[in-house]
Amino acid sequence: MAYTINNLKDNDNVVIKEQLGGFTVIEYKEDLSNTTMAEAQNNFFMSKSNMRNKQLMVELNNSEVMLSAGAMQYMIGNIELTTGIKGVGGLMRNLVSSAVTGTSAVKPLYKGTGTILSETTYKYLWLIDVDNDHIVMEDGMFLACETTLELAVTARKNLSSAALGGEGLFNLSAKGKGILALEAPIPTEEAVVIELQNDVLKVDGNFALMWSNSLDFTVEKSGKTKMGSLATGEGLVNVYRGTGMVWLAPLRSLPYKVGLNPS
Repeated sequence: MAYTINNLKDNDNVVIKEQLGGFTVIEYKEDLSNTTMAEAQNNFFMSKSNMRNKQLMVELNNSEVMLSAGAMQYMIGNIELTTGIKGVGGLMRNLVSSAVTGTSAVKPLYKGTGTILSETTYKYLWLIDVDNDHIVMEDGMFLACETTLELAVTARKNLSSAALGGEGLFNLSAKGKGILALEAPIPTEEAVVIELQNDVLKVDGNFALMWSNSLDFTVEKSGKTKMGSLATGEGLVNVYRGTGMVWLAPLRSLPYKVGLNPS
C-alpha cells in the first residue's frame, strides 16, 4: 500500500509553520478560491492582517492519536477509527467531562499508519511537547494529542476562582509525555510564558491560556482591604501561586470562551 499527497507541502501557497514528531502545522498564504469581488477584498485584507487558514497534518507510523470530534477533514492509509470509549461507564465519564469542560464527549482515536488532515481554521495552532508534566488549558483549545498523554478533567482548587474569576469550575488537562496540539486565539510568538519558583503571579483579567496543574489558582482582592482595591481601580485579580508555568495572552483579554467570537 502506497500513496502520494501532491500539491500540499510542495504548493507555493503553503508554508510549513512548525513540525514536532508526526505533527505538522500548515499555513496557506492566501485563500485563492475567490469567486466574487467581495471575497477577494476580504481575503486580501485577512491575509495582510495575519488571518490565514491553517491545518494540522498528523502522520501516523503504527501509532495512535486522539482528535477533537469533527476535527478531521480527510485521512489516507491504513488507519482504524474508533470512538475511544470503553463501555457504558466510559461514555458516562465522557458525558460528564463534556458537560463541565465544554468539550465534545467523544474524542475519536485514529490508529495505524497513514496521514490525517484536520479541518482548516483561522485560529492559531500550537504544538507542545508535554514532557512528564500536567498542563491545564482553557476551554475549547484542545485539538489533538498523542494517546501517550492522559486527558482528564481538573477541578479548581478553590471554588472562589470559578465564582469570582469568570472561569468555569472545571478544565481539561493533559498529563504525561507526548505531543499536544491546541487551537489558540493568539500566535505562539505573542504568548508570554511566566515561570514561577515558589512565587505568585497576579493577573487582572482572563489572560491566562494555560497553566501548570501544580499551581494553586484563586481569585483575590488586588489590595489588602476593600478600600485599597477600590483605590487602585483593579478590584479582583486571578492569582497563580506556587511552582509552575503560566502562558499569557498579553494583547487581548478573554472574557469569552476560546473559540467563540467576542460580542
